[in-house]
Amino acid sequence: MLQNLRELYQYRALLTALVTRELKARYRNSVLGFFWTFLNPMLLMLVYSLVFSVNRRTEFPHYTYFMFVGLLPWICFATSVMGGTSSVSDRRDLLTKVRFPAQVLPATVVAVNAINYLLSLPLLLVAAWLSDLPFGWPVLLFPVVLGVQLLFTLSVTYLLAAFNVGFRDLQYIVGNVMTLWFFLTPVLYRAADMPTGARELIQYANPMSIVVVAYQAIFYERTLPDFAALGGLLGLSFALMWLAAGVFERRREEFAETV
Repeated sequence: MLQNLRELYQYRALLTALVTRELKARYRNSVLGFFWTFLNPMLLMLVYSLVFSVNRRTEFPHYTYFMFVGLLPWICFATSVMGGTSSVSDRRDLLTKVRFPAQVLPATVVAVNAINYLLSLPLLLVAAWLSDLPFGWPVLLFPVVLGVQLLFTLSVTYLLAAFNVGFRDLQYIVGNVMTLWFFLTPVLYRAADMPTGARELIQYANPMSIVVVAYQAIFYERTLPDFAALGGLLGLSFALMWLAAGVFERRREEFAETV
């Protein structure tokens, strides 16, 4: 794991170049261009808000803002995992070059989506203002929660990217799993409103619920997140990263030939 992290740091200039190129190319030839960074989450927010706050008459206050707090990090996670799964298998043009560091490709996808997430945060500020919910001091813990989320996302993405090279069906399976995963994550509902058994099951079996609930704590409830849960997720992320790094290292020589 440490070797992979050292190599990422060693090739940081290449990583920066790939991230910059991807950000420029993402909305190239699009009329609205960069503004899709804001429009995509806003459209999702409006759809889910209409369905759940109007049709189902959600009872707790400021539901739209509550949902937006969880929706933004989920979009970052889901797009990173789905895009990162095929990031190695789709780049034969780069992998066939001499000594190209394949681990840069999943990291590029995660970095691009993390930047898009950060750029969409002004929308959260506007939503808080419209909901008359000023930020409290716990929002200062945002970098901590973000760091745990990105480490978990990167570890999952590395693992799936390595396996997808030899099993291309995985990228399609992941797309369907992410839909189910979304509804098992308390983005559209409060974890506290669930029966105790179901709440504990989702909390411990679904790492992203820990992340989303932590964001809801610091942005919506203006309280401290569950540090024990975040610490457990941090440990799980390191374990997954160690596993992913091992798989990635063992299969790296096969990548150029397999893709």
